[in-house]
Amino acid sequence: MISTLRLATSGVAKFGASLTPTATRCLSTTSLPELPPCDFKPDQYAGPSMEESVRLRSQHLFPSTHGFAYYKQPLMIHQGHMQWMWDSTGKRYLDLFGGIVTVSVGHCHPKVVAAAEAQMRKLWHTTVIYRYPTLDQYVEKLTKKMPGDLKVVYMVNSGSEANDLAMLLARLHTGCYDIIGLRSGYHGTSPNLMGLTALSTWHYNLPSGFGIHQTVNPDPYRGVWGGKHCRDSPCQSNRSCDCASANSCTASDQYVDQLEDVLRFCCPKGRVGGMFVESIQGVGGTIQFPRTFLQRAFKTIRQHGGVCISDEVQTGFGRTGEHFWGFEGHGVVPDIGLFCLFCFTKLTIALPHGVYISAKFCDHSDDGKRHRQWIPDGCCGHHSGNCQEFVCGYSL
Repeated sequence: MISTLRLATSGVAKFGASLTPTATRCLSTTSLPELPPCDFKPDQYAGPSMEESVRLRSQHLFPSTHGFAYYKQPLMIHQGHMQWMWDSTGKRYLDLFGGIVTVSVGHCHPKVVAAAEAQMRKLWHTTVIYRYPTLDQYVEKLTKKMPGDLKVVYMVNSGSEANDLAMLLARLHTGCYDIIGLRSGYHGTSPNLMGLTALSTWHYNLPSGFGIHQTVNPDPYRGVWGGKHCRDSPCQSNRSCDCASANSCTASDQYVDQLEDVLRFCCPKGRVGGMFVESIQGVGGTIQFPRTFLQRAFKTIRQHGGVCISDEVQTGFGRTGEHFWGFEGHGVVPDIGLFCLFCFTKLTIALPHGVYISAKFCDHSDDGKRHRQWIPDGCCGHHSGNCQEFVCGYSL
C-alpha cells in the first residue's frame, strides 16, 4: 500500500498476531531509512480538515468507501507526482500500491498530463456514432501489442463490464450457457459476475451464479496439491513436492483432472460456454498456478466447445514484468482478453475504462463478406470510447 518506508505501530498491533517474531521486530523498529530526496514541491493543502472529510464521507457515501478498516488514522491524500504522494499535512509517501495496480506510469506523468490538456482544449466527448481519430489510432496501437488473432476491440467502462460482456458473448457464440471459473477468482461484483467471483467477501444473500461452476483452485501453496517445484514462476512455495523433477508437475495433472470432472458431471452433455481465469489471481492472494496448467486447461475447454477468457485487469500492460500480458507467461493465447485501462484504461491514470478484445469477433468468408459472430448489433456505450482516454493511452 502507500508507505513511508516505516509502518504505523497500529498496523503491527492489528496484524502482529500473524507475523513471526523477527517480522514483528522489523516492523516495530524506529531506525528505518529515510526516503530519498525529491525536488518536486507539492501545493499547500487548503481543503476541508480530516474531521470534516470524515463527517462528509460518513453522511453521504457508502460505508465501503470510508476506508476506516485499513487505518486507525486514515490518510487524506492531497497530491501525487510520479511514484510519490503527499497527504494533507505535507507528509510524503512512496506509493507501492498504485491505486490497486492501476497507476502504471506514476501520478501526473508529464507526458500523459500534456496529452490530456491538449485534448481538453480540442474535444471532450462524443459517442461511437461519430468518427474521431483518437479511438482509431489508439486501438491500432493497442492491438499491435496483442499476440495471435486478438485484433478486434470493443470498449466499455470498467473491467466488470468487460467481463459481463465476455460472458454474454461466449454464451451467444457457443450456444452453451454454462461457464467455468476458479475458486478464489475475482472478476467483478455485478449481478451476473457475483457467481463467477468465488470469494465470499463479495457475495450477498441473493440468487446468483446461474450456470456457473467453480473448479478447484490450482494453488501450489495452499491447495490440495502442489509444492516447491510446481509454480510457473521463479518464486516457489516452501512445501514439499511430489513431482519427480522440476520439468514435470503432478499437481497440474490433479487440478486438470478436477476440471475434467466438473465438465463431466456438471455441464450439460459435457459442453461449456467458456472458462474465465486470471493469469495470476490478484484479490484471491497473488496465486500463481502450477506449470502447464493453463495450457492444458485451455485445451480441455476448447475440446468441450468453449472459449478461453483471460481476465487481465490486474496483470496486463507489463505488470508481471517480462511479458506485456500475463497470459503470455503461461504460453497461451486466449480467445477473449479483458483489460482494464483504468484512468485511461489501467494503463495510465484514472478515467475508468475497460477493453474487450476478441480473436473471433469477425470472420471473413471466401467472398470477402464479413460475418458478425460475436457482437450483437445492439452493443453500444455512452461513454465507452472517450476521446481523452484514448489520446492519453496513445501517448504512451
